[in-house]
Amino acid sequence: MHRSNGNNTPQHIAIIMDGNGRWARKHGLPRSKGHEKGGETVQRVVQMCLDHGVPWLTLYAFSTENWGRPPAEVKGLMEMLYRFLRKNRDSFMEKNVRLRAIGELEMLPEKCRRLLEECIQSSASHSALNLTLALSYGSRQEITAAARRLAEQVQRGELQPADISPELLAAQLYTSDIPDPDLLIRTSGEMRLSNYLLWQISYAELWLTPVLWPDFSTDDFEEALRDYAMRHRRYGKH
Repeated sequence: MHRSNGNNTPQHIAIIMDGNGRWARKHGLPRSKGHEKGGETVQRVVQMCLDHGVPWLTLYAFSTENWGRPPAEVKGLMEMLYRFLRKNRDSFMEKNVRLRAIGELEMLPEKCRRLLEECIQSSASHSALNLTLALSYGSRQEITAAARRLAEQVQRGELQPADISPELLAAQLYTSDIPDPDLLIRTSGEMRLSNYLLWQISYAELWLTPVLWPDFSTDDFEEALRDYAMRHRRYGKH
């Protein structure tokens, strides 16, 4: 779903939060400290979206590939997720933030999944900001699962192959009720998409910065918004 942008402010920002490990190495600290510092940046960016009237924010918090990291690091990341949710549960209420999550959530540890579901349910009526966490998420896996569901409908005779359209496939994605991102931000200087929202960002504007995620500041965020405001989005039509 495309959304026009009359006031030059992105309606949906997606972020690849990269650089926690390098930040920790740079400061002579364990990787866990980099992840903790990155968690503080999440809180800062949520507030910046609220301040600037950005209604949708999607954060790449944990990829399907991240399960392949050392077990101790994965365990630490899941503990950090649990602490983040517990710490911010009341803040979601106070700031009118609606929490969502996309990905293979069944793979999360039970206590994380249970608390995540509680936060999602308790914030379902909030409307100031839709904060979506991509957890155990991989775009290729998402698209494959969507194609499989359409194939099953064809097999059951509920759908003809000729009827399959981009809109039908998009309706099978995790983000079926979420507008496509207008702006994709990636920190740490990497020049790749890392299996993130590949379908959804087809027409998103990209903004890449060498700043490591724990150091991503209000000034960096506002620079991204200014750069976005100067771009003319043509969607291939001009």
